[in-house]
Amino acid sequence: MTTQRKLVRALEGEGALPAAWRDAVASVDRALFIPEVFEGGDFSADPEAWLRTVYSDVPVVTQVNDGKETDPGAFRLPTSSSSMPSIMLEMLELLEVQDTDTVLEIGTGTGFNTAWLAHRLGDRRVFSVELDPVIAAGAEENLKHAGFRPTVVVGNGYEGYAEGAPYCRVICTCTVREIPRAWLAQCPDGRIVTPWGSSFFSGSYATLDVADGEAHGTFSGYPAFMWDRTQRAGAGRIVDLYGREEGEKGTTGIEPRNVIQDGPAFFTGLTVTDAWYRWCEAVDGSGEATLWLFSDDRKSWATVEYTPHAETYEVEQYGPRALWDEVRAAFLRWHDLGGPERHRFGLSVGADGQRVWLDDPRTPSHDRSGWEALVRGLCDCATPGPDGRLGTCLRRAGPSARRASGAARQRGLQQCQLLGAQGQ
Repeated sequence: MTTQRKLVRALEGEGALPAAWRDAVASVDRALFIPEVFEGGDFSADPEAWLRTVYSDVPVVTQVNDGKETDPGAFRLPTSSSSMPSIMLEMLELLEVQDTDTVLEIGTGTGFNTAWLAHRLGDRRVFSVELDPVIAAGAEENLKHAGFRPTVVVGNGYEGYAEGAPYCRVICTCTVREIPRAWLAQCPDGRIVTPWGSSFFSGSYATLDVADGEAHGTFSGYPAFMWDRTQRAGAGRIVDLYGREEGEKGTTGIEPRNVIQDGPAFFTGLTVTDAWYRWCEAVDGSGEATLWLFSDDRKSWATVEYTPHAETYEVEQYGPRALWDEVRAAFLRWHDLGGPERHRFGLSVGADGQRVWLDDPRTPSHDRSGWEALVRGLCDCATPGPDGRLGTCLRRAGPSARRASGAARQRGLQQCQLLGAQGQ
């Protein structure tokens, strides 16, 4: 059953279809918003496979490399898509849309999410801003074929769309680093939902309630959206980023898997904002792996070699930045704070900018420069962490601990040739 009914049933089976959005999901045919050819799908070559993908709860990449010509074998960065329907619905639930709301959408994409909004709220209450004029034109055509005519404009989503303001809700379908003041001004007494983060960790929704010129909210979820094009994280393949340069060697007693878990990775992303990671497992079944770190400017990299049951792990760092040292310092600071999980943090935006707080927004908080100062103060934490596997498994290196072989790096290269933009 490769129809819209299949998608509805799949979402219902996952418990991912809110009652308030069921009619929109059932009524708007996703196939009207998917091109005949997309990454991994071609209707003319295999129509059944195309339909199975379109009517499944999976994302569909509809553009790579901003639509530019790509040489065969070159890295293909996804730059537009029809998002996973269950993730779209998760965002809409966070948005808490009411039937009389006026909504601003940042990032039109294929227009599928725009159509859900227009079906429920009516065309005149839906405004959508898309940076890419080709994508915007395609979305308008898709929407017309589906019977909708909301306002779709080409522009920088960071500026919002003042002509349609005020809005009750703002929903952004790309990852941002900062919440623009324009959104608060245009949604003065409402709610904003957007994927938020930094290059190191971008897997959070920020849900913010706006009042009196300020916005306050929390982090949740595990989104994996494409970046706002003006603030992208680094991306590429190992073969393009690692030229087998010789870096500075060292060891660490911190198990590399621990720094990329949800809590510490989120915290690290508050200060290490312009570097990203990829975890690459060896393909030989040894259990070995390499944690790769890359700076967005491609000038620095670091590796930490993981070997099961090791007491220390081999580190190599290259370039003007010591990326592992930066990540290690943030991890130690997170541990010193008691290992707070992501749900304990919140985000506030006001006239003085954006700040992240822990547990209570009324307590002293820090913007990103403040976080950096705190981390620098603990950069080489004089107090060693606990021995053994206690909580975060922070371990102190023994003087005779063996070094990891480093072979996992080479054995894992083939499996990890393609690196995502976010390194999650």
